[in-house]
Amino acid sequence: MEDFILASQSPRRKLLLEWAELPFEIIVRSTDETYPLDMPIAEVPIYIAKQKALAVQAYLQTAFHKQYIGKTILAADTIVVLDGKVIGKPKDRLDAINILTALSGKTHQVVTGVVILHAKGEIAFSDITEVQFHPLTPEQIIFYVDKYQPYDKAGAYAIQEWIGVVGIASITGDFYNVMGLPVSRVIQALQSIT
Repeated sequence: MEDFILASQSPRRKLLLEWAELPFEIIVRSTDETYPLDMPIAEVPIYIAKQKALAVQAYLQTAFHKQYIGKTILAADTIVVLDGKVIGKPKDRLDAINILTALSGKTHQVVTGVVILHAKGEIAFSDITEVQFHPLTPEQIIFYVDKYQPYDKAGAYAIQEWIGVVGIASITGDFYNVMGLPVSRVIQALQSIT
């Protein structure tokens, strides 16, 4: 498989692609992660991922980066959805505690949007995983937030950390999607364009 560009600074996405032994390099450009308020929730992460991919593509099309022109660009964005509402990254400690309190004992959806820009066009899709939390005590939530500081994570948690081991009752769908990238679907998509 040809090497590609990952338009994401997520250490989890980087790790997952390394586990899959795919050849890639990371190039990231700052992008606005807002979206139209009337947009259907299922389209939100695809929309944001596309903005990330297009920002990197525009950057690479400058004269300084001719070696990258035509390279495949992979971008992704993950959101958490509870009761039909998008839950983003927590603003601070109190917000993280409130988010996890809201997720406690309930089922939510983790939706990752993926956009792949390549020489012949674009592939875009989303993957949904249902996650059921056990009821969490206030002490568990505070312990997790204070020790792991999940401020860069949608839904204020990472499934591969302590809270996933202790607090998650079940998942339906791709575990790695909850980490931030449905790797097997990404590989199939990348293979389809070679």
